[in-house]
Amino acid sequence: MASLFPQLLWDLLPSRKNRGNRKARVAPRRPARTSGPSGTTSTKVTARQQRYDELVREMKTLHGLRVNKWRSSTSGCAWEVQYADGTVSRLIESPYPRGPMSCAVFMHEVGHHAIGLHRYRPRCLEEYHAWRWGLEEMERRGHSVTERVYKRRDDALRYAVGKALRRGLKRLPVELAPWAPPGLLRSVPAVHEGSGEHVDQ
Repeated sequence: MASLFPQLLWDLLPSRKNRGNRKARVAPRRPARTSGPSGTTSTKVTARQQRYDELVREMKTLHGLRVNKWRSSTSGCAWEVQYADGTVSRLIESPYPRGPMSCAVFMHEVGHHAIGLHRYRPRCLEEYHAWRWGLEEMERRGHSVTERVYKRRDDALRYAVGKALRRGLKRLPVELAPWAPPGLLRSVPAVHEGSGEHVDQ
């Protein structure tokens, strides 16, 4: 009677013939995903997102902008770098437009270059004109401007006015009167933009 147990260690190993007949396990392939400008991935681009993508391309080309960084937060900044040969780089950082709020922040930063950096003084007046330009452009192009966006603008301008006052602003541009702290206009006069009475922050 043959033994039921292996006689040698080799008996425990499968033969090459058996190993060759085994089918290799292949992991199922996932659908290809495309990377967006912000580094995120998606499998579908909505019509609204396509319009935001077109807006970004147009603004960069129209105003000669370079995006230094796409931010994950709803904050941004705009600046320029002047080189020894006279060339100027216009730079911004902002969130990539994917909805009304991120689009508004993006357009606000574009607005600083569109109206001209340092064209308006004090700085809070430039903030006002950048917000005005950005939101008007969004509306003109058919992009949604929500109540949350207007609230964000109001909060930003109240902060800008308060910061200017803390730095010693003596004359408040009349455009910023709606965002002045309560009772401020009784102690700090509001002046028109063309009066020449503005002072830097």
